[in-house]
Amino acid sequence: MSTKREQIIETTCQLIEMQGYHATGLNQILAQSGAPKGSLYYYFPDGKEELAVAAIERTSRDIERNIQQVMTAVPDPIAAINQFILGLAAAVEASGFRAGGPVTAMALEAASTNERLRLACRDAYRLWQDAFAARLRDGGFGAERAESLSALILASLEGAIILSRSQQDVRPLRQVAAEIDTLLRPGGP
Repeated sequence: MSTKREQIIETTCQLIEMQGYHATGLNQILAQSGAPKGSLYYYFPDGKEELAVAAIERTSRDIERNIQQVMTAVPDPIAAINQFILGLAAAVEASGFRAGGPVTAMALEAASTNERLRLACRDAYRLWQDAFAARLRDGGFGAERAESLSALILASLEGAIILSRSQQDVRPLRQVAAEIDTLLRPGGP
């Protein structure tokens, strides 16, 4: 059983992912979460911005946990990254192309005009990039190379999610998985 606070955050995560930050209103969050108006301001006295930061932080931790689970479960780091991307493709497709890129929506809409949201997005991306970089280092890549490759992986994922959602086709995510696999393998391009 989740608390009212958790229900509000979860609903916010879902709505922002599906329709963006600006299109998501507090009344809609309240209606869909089933929370009374007073509880929203009790848990988030600074309103929508504070709630959005909590949603980014929650999403960030959930995705980082998913990355870590796959990175730990698959012994080969290159295969692990490939499996993570293909799993993401399956999740995007299973959602009817409504899921994928929850932080991207916030970063595109609000990060250039809202410092608090920009910092939350930055921290989310940093957490994910660090997870990929750590696995690459463990797999024998040097620290600088792992850092650079993890930025490429994350940027490719975010772009491929946007393309997949736009095209209603997971082919871009599958193509990114294949290209990253080729790039990371010894003797790659």
